[in-house]
Amino acid sequence: MIDLSASSQDYLETILDLSHENNEIRSVDIAEKMNVSRASVNKAIGILKNLGYITQERYGCIMLTSSGKQAAVNIRERHDTLKYFFSEILGIEEELAEQDACRMEHAISKETFAAFKEYIKKETH
Repeated sequence: MIDLSASSQDYLETILDLSHENNEIRSVDIAEKMNVSRASVNKAIGILKNLGYITQERYGCIMLTSSGKQAAVNIRERHDTLKYFFSEILGIEEELAEQDACRMEHAISKETFAAFKEYIKKETH
């Protein structure tokens, strides 16, 4: 996966989440879910299109490419695993666990995350 900004990662994660809810994702759907302007979404869409993570026909629906879906799934896994650890293992209040997971998912390296997952697996089984 190409190094993506935290913002681009958030857009991919949001598109993935919306794809589970609706087959036709529009920029307005992303703007509403992320509470950002349509202009911000359009800029992000342009970046993600150029990187090959999404496709969109002019004024059409937004779809993840196979590499975009894989990147989004990886981001979502980091987020969910971190949130689980914070809320279920450490007992952090869920809203704070969500906020911290969202910030940390962008910074954690692949190697550290792999070790983190392995630790959780050992501790919970």
